[in-house]
Amino acid sequence: MYGKVLVPMALDHGISPQTLEIANALLSKGGQIIALHVYEAPQGSVSVYLDEEAVKAGFEAARQSLSEKVSAYANVTPVIIKGHSARTVIDYAQAEAVDCIVMGSHKPGLRDFFLGSTTARVVRHAPCSVHVHRTST
Repeated sequence: MYGKVLVPMALDHGISPQTLEIANALLSKGGQIIALHVYEAPQGSVSVYLDEEAVKAGFEAARQSLSEKVSAYANVTPVIIKGHSARTVIDYAQAEAVDCIVMGSHKPGLRDFFLGSTTARVVRHAPCSVHVHRTST
């Protein structure tokens, strides 16, 4: 059982309910689950065409979506951070002394045949245990 479990959540994938349930099953009594969404701001040439208000609106929409996804779970704290997905998950786990990361992996491409690219990076570099939930699709 773990005292602090981190659940990275991609808001556009439907795996979050399963990973939150797994985290809850792994959580020790009185423990904490953190649902983390890493918001990757538009980069490169795309960012030239977006004004600051559009970027802020996108971030707020992501914050709202994360809050809605975890609202049914009493012991889950939603956290949203700007950054690069894998690196930010790893850094957050280190800074917050997370005991376990529970994350999903879906439809890998040829390059990342066994795990999705973000999941593969987290598994390789995480400072704690990582539980990977694979979907069947």
